[in-house]
Amino acid sequence: MSKMFRRRETSHGQLADDIVSLLRQYQSHAQHIGHAFAGQNQLGAADLHALLAVMEAERAGAPLTAGRLAEELNFSTSSVTALVDRLETTGHIYRQRDTDDRRKVYLRYADAGAEVAMRFFAPLGRRSDAVMDRFSDSELSTVKRFLEEMTQAMREHRDDVRGKV
Repeated sequence: MSKMFRRRETSHGQLADDIVSLLRQYQSHAQHIGHAFAGQNQLGAADLHALLAVMEAERAGAPLTAGRLAEELNFSTSSVTALVDRLETTGHIYRQRDTDDRRKVYLRYADAGAEVAMRFFAPLGRRSDAVMDRFSDSELSTVKRFLEEMTQAMREHRDDVRGKV
């Protein structure tokens, strides 16, 4: 067996290996689901990443500008402009001017796009809810903290490797 896939010797190490393996499997399944959604809605991979970024930014209460989306996707501003135009034309997002600074334009997840996503992802939402219902608030808090820290580690590594491509 390759050293890359060999289990660590301690129980903590074995548990960590199992978790990393499960995260890889989860990511692979999520990617397949995302591709299915994109294919059914005539979206490319970049479109899907952009929609997720816009949705998560709104959820966090910090909507993205096109410039911030370009940074997040590691795209040129002209590429992001074309992508945003395409997503706006298809009804997935819309542009909204900042009420305080009219020069700023935020990207918002459109109701029509949200409705399409809700229809597609509702069965997965029910399955996810059923799984989470089997865990206590304390357990979910631990999982949340773990995922926050793993997400940050992935984001940092993503940013590191972007400069090397």
